[in-house]
Amino acid sequence: MSENDPWKNWYQQPTPSDPATADQTVSMPQPSDRPTFQPTPGSGGGYGAGGYGGAGSGPAGGDPWGAQPPLVSPPGTPPIGAPGRGGRGSGRRWRFWGQPGRHGRRIALIIGIVVVVLIAGTAGTYFWINGKLNRTVTLPATTVTSAGTNWLIAGSDQRTGISRSDRAQLHLGADGADASDSLMLLHMGTGKPVLISIPRDSYVPIPGHGDNKINAALAIGGPTLLVQTVESVTGLKIDHYMGIGFEGLADVVGAVGGVTMCVKTAVPADPTGDSGFKGLAAGCHNLNGTQAIAFVRDRHSFATSDLQRIQDQRAFLSALLSKATSPGVYLNPFTALPFASTSASAIAVDKGTSLWDLLQVAQALRGPQTGTVPIANANYETSAGDAVEWDRAQALQLFNALKAGQPVPAGLLSGTQVG
Repeated sequence: MSENDPWKNWYQQPTPSDPATADQTVSMPQPSDRPTFQPTPGSGGGYGAGGYGGAGSGPAGGDPWGAQPPLVSPPGTPPIGAPGRGGRGSGRRWRFWGQPGRHGRRIALIIGIVVVVLIAGTAGTYFWINGKLNRTVTLPATTVTSAGTNWLIAGSDQRTGISRSDRAQLHLGADGADASDSLMLLHMGTGKPVLISIPRDSYVPIPGHGDNKINAALAIGGPTLLVQTVESVTGLKIDHYMGIGFEGLADVVGAVGGVTMCVKTAVPADPTGDSGFKGLAAGCHNLNGTQAIAFVRDRHSFATSDLQRIQDQRAFLSALLSKATSPGVYLNPFTALPFASTSASAIAVDKGTSLWDLLQVAQALRGPQTGTVPIANANYETSAGDAVEWDRAQALQLFNALKAGQPVPAGLLSGTQVG
């Protein structure tokens, strides 16, 4: 073997005196230590069972490369089999939860279609219901300004358009002055919503018609005059109006599947029978449309008459809107759609009201601060008969706070006690 043999340094161990290799830590096996290649008889060399080459390849016909140390991967190198490093999944691009590209794209397409359908369906339903709103009320022109948003909510005792059989079922009788049977003021947008009942017999000045009970304003000049009257006695700008009659309320209650009312003590039946109220035992009760109308109309079961009735009306309205905005209703299209459609047709709103405005009202009525206008005399004798006189000083204090967007002063609103 000559000194110019190119394979020499592969199988000869360098001497310690060689400065180029003195610090090497891995010793290569000596030729005498290497396993020799024994070609398969008749193989003729080439790729044999023992490695590269054949007889006569390298010293003594063995493998010229010799035994090599095992390969060691650099630190941080992905293990064999990881994507991009050989093995299973090597060379494939992974997307969407570890699925291959084609399957992932199919899943993404399905999800995209579902999302588009849901958005289109929701938008279509919104505009359909928004178009069904009964926008028949014209608000009066006013220079009054106040903080937040104020709604006037009126329940009418109008019988016009209600069939004789329906009047009998709802115990409405034949008479009705188309006056406001209940009247509430909802203030929202400056903190916790505030819901205030205005007794229907409140004795106030009606613009252009002298002093009278406030419910007469609806009978004299409709919602426009009623709004004008409330603005003049409260100093608040009424931004929106919502009105509903007896039959419409019964339909709405039926569409939502009834409304649950809870009373701490038993409420006796109406002794006169005028409202058709049969009484309630202590506990919770799911009222259907007919029962709900009887409950909100009854005043003869209470010593305080209409003052207790307006508390029951506030509690019922909050319970109705709480039920309507519960997941069991709005996530069930078989309940939500009939309720929304019935409500849109049953209530009368001002021309500037949208469905979005009503949705905000529904949320506000789930848990507002409640009470009745401060009263000085609940049996005030007037030319219009027995009426309700406000405590004018406290009433102005209440409405001035709302006008300025400030919290209601303590002691002005006493809350709501059902029955």
